[in-house]
Amino acid sequence: QVQLVESGGGLVQPGGSLRLSCAASGIFFINYNMAWYRQAPGKQRELVAGISSGGSTDYSDSVKGRFTISRDNAEETLYLRMNSLKPEDTAVYYCNARFKIRDLWGQGTQVTVSS
Repeated sequence: QVQLVESGGGLVQPGGSLRLSCAASGIFFINYNMAWYRQAPGKQRELVAGISSGGSTDYSDSVKGRFTISRDNAEETLYLRMNSLKPEDTAVYYCNARFKIRDLWGQGTQVTVSS
């Protein structure tokens, strides 16, 4: 069964940190380009960070220098380390996997940054 399962979200104070995980199953993970997206209430889903099958990374300007995307191909898991969190980072964060015509999404994990 093909699945992407996110975890690690929660409530954190401004300036705090979280690490999100996305466990993949049912796919040949090493072939996939992976990414994190987020969607805040009333806003469109936006790309946060991406990592290619070869390990190249890309970040949105809003998170550059604060977030780090990484992948563990042996564990078939994608990570997003989020530091210096701001209230505007509050959103549901989604894991995405793409390979050729396949475009897979997880169910999302809520991140709330508030004092």
